[in-house]
Amino acid sequence: MRLKMSMRANLLALSQALLALEALSSPLTQTTPSAPIIDLGYAQYQGSVDTATNITSFLGIRYAAPPVGDFRWAAPQPPSTISGVQQATTQPNECYQAPPSNSSTNPYESITIKKRDVSESEDCLFLNVYTPGSEVVATPSGGLPVVVWIHGGGYISGAANLYNGADLVMESNHGVIIVVLQYRLGLFGFLPGESVKEGGALNAGLLDQNYAFQWVQAYISSFGGDPTNVTIWGESAGAGSVLQHLVAHGGNTQPPLFRGAMTSSTALPSQYNYDDRIPEMLYSQVIDGTNCSSSSDTLSCLRAADVNTLETLNYNINLNSFLGTVPFAPVVDGTFIVERPTVTISKGHLNGNYLLAVTNSHEGNLFVNQSMTMDLADYLKTVFPNFGSAQAAGAVMLYQNQGSNVDQANLATGESTFVCPTYYLLEAFGEQAWKGEFAIPPGLHAYDVPYYFTSLGPTYNNSQFITAFSNSFMAMAMYKTPDDRYTPEDITPSWNSWRHGFTEMMFNETSAGAPDVYTFKTDMAVLERCAYWRNVSTYTAQ
Repeated sequence: MRLKMSMRANLLALSQALLALEALSSPLTQTTPSAPIIDLGYAQYQGSVDTATNITSFLGIRYAAPPVGDFRWAAPQPPSTISGVQQATTQPNECYQAPPSNSSTNPYESITIKKRDVSESEDCLFLNVYTPGSEVVATPSGGLPVVVWIHGGGYISGAANLYNGADLVMESNHGVIIVVLQYRLGLFGFLPGESVKEGGALNAGLLDQNYAFQWVQAYISSFGGDPTNVTIWGESAGAGSVLQHLVAHGGNTQPPLFRGAMTSSTALPSQYNYDDRIPEMLYSQVIDGTNCSSSSDTLSCLRAADVNTLETLNYNINLNSFLGTVPFAPVVDGTFIVERPTVTISKGHLNGNYLLAVTNSHEGNLFVNQSMTMDLADYLKTVFPNFGSAQAAGAVMLYQNQGSNVDQANLATGESTFVCPTYYLLEAFGEQAWKGEFAIPPGLHAYDVPYYFTSLGPTYNNSQFITAFSNSFMAMAMYKTPDDRYTPEDITPSWNSWRHGFTEMMFNETSAGAPDVYTFKTDMAVLERCAYWRNVSTYTAQ
């Protein structure tokens, strides 16, 4: 069964739209002799001041050494010392990218290698910092709250240049500092298998993020930020990454690296043990594609492989995977991620003190072939290869009255992968968790992003709505609750924590085009279906 053109066009449009945002999201800057210089010890960086917004940006700060050669699939290393003042005025290299999966067949069939031009770089462990004002005052103690943004993209795409942190600084009324980080993606960041465990580092992309958090702890005071007041935030795989850091080290990372967490569409795809059947099949596919299978040390062979060969594999393995699946994703490594995330969450052992979680009204649709003919049972057994007939039958009973086979797959995909993991976290955080829903039509996955990164151009360009939505996130970062109206024009009603009567905040518009922001109660039928997904998480590998 081949993917219909309408669905492929929709996915391609989404992918191209995200990649095309770079031009829109780059701030208009003016480098002046008085632009601030920050001395980090290992390097000095001079930022640039946007006189129109009164925001200073530092672009392309190196937070770790280039992960090349022997540092491929190794834990991030400290950057080398650089002499002189580095101009932090241009966007950094992107990490190697791959396209979304779009195959309508089994994801682990053999693939045909496709050549492509490579414009990204392995040397991509950089971050951008955005600070209010034209001067930067170091703060040994105290300072401004800090928000660290982790981009989405299915762990295979995305980059810092897509997200203008100045948008968030302005939405906070110049009350926060924003850090936008990059991390290794796809094959380069999430290669699984026993050989990687023995000779390198699993979950390298997550370790990059963790290393960036440590960088924030060490250096953000030099930018005027408070390292004790850090909130991590991400969307899609970025929100999934937030979930990974919440459960890291069994939920007991020491010393703590952040205080608050915010998730926009928490993504939790199948997360296998690093040496399970499917991760080992994936590793074998990579060594076969690099002619390393006969080597006595396959990981060393991969480290010596040509980067273009690796990126071609990265591209094709992702492109030819079953639509909605993520071949290169976090695994249970036994060290950083010690067990399946739902197990840690169920124990209530989590890093961080506060949570704001927002989902979209139709999370699953973009990840389902809208012209598919297979029934829900066959679909779920394809998405979750360890699903048996009994587990599939249980899901069919839950969704059989939810419309067509495609409608059922849309809902089951959205709930199993995005919505239910969000509710697991909300339950674990108790009174210190708040829940919102973004429903501006069409309410698809990732369609909320332009309403806080407004440089991307929100379709519903209503200032009251944008203030209500974006200020909820910034209030959370600054005041430990989204229920703070620091902007007089904020129309958001009083917002109770989720545990207080299962209360959520709806962000929508009326049929007449007016902003429609109101509280509502969580649908108990959704929570019942989430209880089912939690019960079968051994089979979904979540």
